[in-house]
Amino acid sequence: MVRKPASMYRNVRQRSYTRRKYMGGVPGSHIIHYDMGNKTADFPVKLSLLSEEKCQIRHTALEAARITANRAIMASAGRAGYHMKLRVYPHEVLRENKQATGAGADRVSSGMRGAFGKNVGTAARVSPGQKIFTISVNKEQFKTAKDALRKAGQKLPTPVRITVDKGMELVQ
Repeated sequence: MVRKPASMYRNVRQRSYTRRKYMGGVPGSHIIHYDMGNKTADFPVKLSLLSEEKCQIRHTALEAARITANRAIMASAGRAGYHMKLRVYPHEVLRENKQATGAGADRVSSGMRGAFGKNVGTAARVSPGQKIFTISVNKEQFKTAKDALRKAGQKLPTPVRITVDKGMELVQ
């Protein structure tokens, strides 16, 4: 079966589907770390990546954005020169009614009969203005952190905005 495009799951169309206790076979999240870098230091500048629209972000997109941002900031600041936090968790379980395609598929599949679907992945629901990533750095790494968040935002299915939460007077 072919994996469906992420745009199929971006819009919030149905009620929340999160009670894993009652469903079997929920695939695990691909997200490896939620906190990266130096977790104990207090950095003077803090930037955040905010969602502009209400949407669902698949766990694979969150992991791709995390890897991109982490790689970009670590190359410049080093492992101890930043702290990055992923602030959303993929609770929503995504379902898909798998359709067989190709020759002889009409004898195999049952069409829309019993079309509730199987669990295929998880997603995080975000609302407008919700923080997705936060990076804390020193003043010298401000431009690098901003660029890392910009690159991470390109991996996400929603328009994003970068804001400076702390230390605005230091970066001007």
